[in-house]
Formats: sequence, structure tokens, C-alpha cells
Amino acid sequence: MQDDKNLSKIEIEDQHIMENDDLGLGAAFIPVIILMGFLAYNIFAADGAMFGDYSNQYILLIGGLAAALVGLVKKVSVVRMFLEVWENWRSILVPILILLLVGALAGTWLVSGIIPAMVYYGLQVLSPAIFLPASVIIAAIISIATGSSWTTSATVGIALIGIGSALGIPPGMIAGAVISGAYFGDKMSPLSDTTNLAPAMAGTDLFTHIKYMAYTTVPTILVTLTVFGILSFTVDTSGDADVSGLLATIDKTFHITPWLFIVPLLVIAMILMKTKPLFALGVGVVAAAVFAFIFQSDVLASLSDSSMSSVVNAVFTDTQIQTENEKLTKLFSSGGMGGMTWTILLIICAMVFGGIMDAIGALAKITKKLLSLASSIFGLFASTVVSCLGLNVIASDQYLAIVIPGKMFKQAYEDRGLKPENLSRTLEDSGTVTSVLIPWNTCGAYQSGVLGVGVGEYFFYAIFNWLSPFMTLIFAAFRIKIRQLTTSKS
Repeated sequence: MQDDKNLSKIEIEDQHIMENDDLGLGAAFIPVIILMGFLAYNIFAADGAMFGDYSNQYILLIGGLAAALVGLVKKVSVVRMFLEVWENWRSILVPILILLLVGALAGTWLVSGIIPAMVYYGLQVLSPAIFLPASVIIAAIISIATGSSWTTSATVGIALIGIGSALGIPPGMIAGAVISGAYFGDKMSPLSDTTNLAPAMAGTDLFTHIKYMAYTTVPTILVTLTVFGILSFTVDTSGDADVSGLLATIDKTFHITPWLFIVPLLVIAMILMKTKPLFALGVGVVAAAVFAFIFQSDVLASLSDSSMSSVVNAVFTDTQIQTENEKLTKLFSSGGMGGMTWTILLIICAMVFGGIMDAIGALAKITKKLLSLASSIFGLFASTVVSCLGLNVIASDQYLAIVIPGKMFKQAYEDRGLKPENLSRTLEDSGTVTSVLIPWNTCGAYQSGVLGVGVGEYFFYAIFNWLSPFMTLIFAAFRIKIRQLTTSKS
């Protein structure tokens, strides 16, 4: 999924899962209980402001401190805990740079008129009646082609949020549609790293894995499209009359021309040609800055005394372009790289908690317990799903939510006469797609930061993502397309 992280470099398939026989199950859950307790109090009693704007970051560090204290009691060295946290930090270096570039991209694409142009032309093509299902399909196509939901959100996702918001569609709905389509495409693309990682962990080949995933994935996306089709007819939108006014305001504020689409097309083309995301996004930032000087001199002059200062501010700090329409003024704003600070700190703190939990052996202990509870084939599938979901919450990283259950459950599937594609499909149905539903998971933090929509706002509307694990359990419960090596032992 995050093709920004090079698996060959971080060698996550070969990652050693820390085990600690001295750690009991109760002790392994102590940091989790503390973390969940603080998070619940922050949400329901403190209105999300227990420690100010950075409450979730502080809570993750408190959870990490609790895990470290448990580790010290169980004779786990500080060095071992630090090294695991350090490895986690190393693995997120490229995604953090990607986030910074996405912030710069959003700022330069705004002042250059690229995002306003996308909104301008999109308003004329995408009507409210088809917008939500069309967003799912558009995001799915781009994600299949690029193999990355991250890239999809950073390009067409931002544009669709702008177009839908101008139409008066709630941002949470739009983000849910974009994320649903992006994760469907990411999951089914042979270019996606998680789509390659899951069969590698389970012991099957890539295309067997993709074909087998289609059994659960296609019905899930069809349900998703149906629901968004229904929502399109029930959502209260601005209507055609307002659209003409919006178009006139955009046209008056910016110099709108199809030539502006050269930049996003260049970025997408570079990604399709397997150019490194950092380089592709960097080119997108520079090219947009050049286009800002060429096409939007009036806009740059309205932002600062110096056109160069306006572009630099767009890259690094807040930028807001004033228009005659309050809705568009709010829409045409960007935080630049600085706007990504909250998200980056959240990811860093999540890696502290996940790294220490791994170092003290808590992740392995919890997963092994789930495995021991699987007394039937359905129980085995259910344990895998719960393990993936739990690790997305605890370890805050979708890769660990695939790697750890993949290693732990591989032999159990074989012992029950189940082909490895059963495991690989379940890992994707419950590990890959649900990562975006956890606010402090790297994927949830990224998508929320890039799209500018909180996880709580899009959670319900990310239908494909939360429906996928239920679909895989339904197939397991009714023994639909459960491939077996030999006669089942249960």
C-alpha cells in the first residue's frame, strides 16, 4: 500500500518478532488498557483536549511509558526497547518526508491554480447525483494503476474533496468514498507492497492471492457503490444554481486554463513509470511553483509584497486565498509543510508505543493467545481478523498487522488443511484496509492529514474498509470459497 516504504530496505518480511516467556498475558494488556482508558477519557470527558491540541500524542507516549515500566519489571533492557523504537522510526522516515512534500504540494497546487482548476472543471462534470459513487470509481482506478492509496489521496483525493465541498457534500462522505475506492484499488493492484507482502507471509503467490481476494473484495465494493449511490440521492447539496456562482468566483479569482493540468498529469505519469514518490512529488512541487509565477501573478501579489515570498509561504506555512464566496475562501486554504506537524508527531509517538510493546514481547503474547482460542476453522479466521485489528490499534502500523499474524498463524492454517491463500486474503481483508480507521495508525494519520478530514468524520463512510473484515468472516462462517489442502481437522 505505502509504496513509499521500500520493503527491500527495511526487510520487514524478515523482521524478528520479540517473544518474552516471562511476560504474562495480563501484564501484556496493561499498557493497552491504560492507552484505551486515556483515549476514552479524552474523547468522552475532555472533548479531545485533555492535553491541549496534542492530546493523542501525549496519550501514546503515556502508553509507551507504561509498556516500558512493564518491560523493566520483566527484566527487558532499556537498550532493547530503544532499538525497537529506533527501528520503527527508521521505517517511517520516508513516509514522513512524503507527508511534508504533500503539504508543500497542497500549498503550491493552490497558489498555482491547479486545485482551483480541478474544482472549476470538476463542478461542471461531476453532478451531485453521481459524485459519491464516481469518487469511489475514480479513486479505485488511480489506486490500481499506482498501487498506492497514499498517492491516490495526495492527488485526485485532494481534488475530489475540493469539488465535493463546493457542491455542499459533507467532507466526511467524500473522504469515505475516496478512501473506499483507494483501498479497493490498492488491495487489488499487483503494484501494491501490501498486496505482495501478504502472500509472501502466508506462503502463496501474488496472482493466486489477488484472484482469491476477488471473492470477498468484489462483493464488498459493490455494496459500497450501492450505498454511496443511495446517499447521493439523499444528501442535501448546494444545487445547480449555486454552482454557477461558484464557477464565476473561481474564474474571477484565478486564471483558469487546462494547461494547469500538465503538473498533476506529470506527477501521475512519473508514479506510473515507477519513479520514487519523493522525487515525483518534489517535481510536482517545483513545477507548480513555476506555474504559479506564469499563471497566477495576481494571486501571488495579493498574498505578499513579493511573489517569491508567496510561493515560499505556500510551501512552508499557512496560505489562504480570499474570494467573494465564504465557502471557497475556506476551501482555498492550505497549511503547507507546517500543516503536517500534528500528523507527523502523531505517527512518531505511535511508533514509540508500538516499538516498546514489541520489545517487551507484548505483541507476540497477545497474538499467541488469540491463536490458542481458535478451536474451529471459523475460530481460526476470527482470531486472525481480531489479531490484525488489534495490531493496527496497538502497533499503529499496517505492516506489523500483516507480518505478525502472518508468521503466527501460518502453521495453524496448514495444520487445518487450509491453503495459504486463505490466510493471505484474511490478512488483507482485516489488516490492510482497517489501518486507515485508526486515528494514530500511520495510515489513519496520513489520510486524515492529507484529506483534511478527521478519522471520526469519515469512519462510517469508509464503508469498504470496515465492511471487508465482516465479509471475510461471513465467507468463513458459511464455508464459501474456503480452499483446502486436505480434509479439515475440525
